[in-house]
Amino acid sequence: MDFLDAPWLRAYIVSMHRNNPRPLARDFAEVAGVFAAISDRETMKAFLEEILSPAERSSLAMRWKLLRMLHLGVPQREIAGKLHLSLCKITRGSRILKNPKSVSRALLSLKTGIEG
Repeated sequence: MDFLDAPWLRAYIVSMHRNNPRPLARDFAEVAGVFAAISDRETMKAFLEEILSPAERSSLAMRWKLLRMLHLGVPQREIAGKLHLSLCKITRGSRILKNPKSVSRALLSLKTGIEG
């Protein structure tokens, strides 16, 4: 058996490819383009239900709820208690909204009518 044909080496190369974010950058950009092409709520909802697991959908909805609560001025400790989230996750969301160039911040301002 040739060294390069060894099953362990092939498995290692496959795992390195899976764990390397660079090849996925093009795929991520393609998915962003697909999201941008969807113009109605029902189609977007159906698409997200097809590609995300129930746990991923729940996590995404929780992340948005966290950002919305922060944007509305709810204290971090109150959010932690209500949503059962760590302060680390909440701090990450807070940092996102403090960035004046944040897309999330702009979308929340548009949705709520409250400038972040």
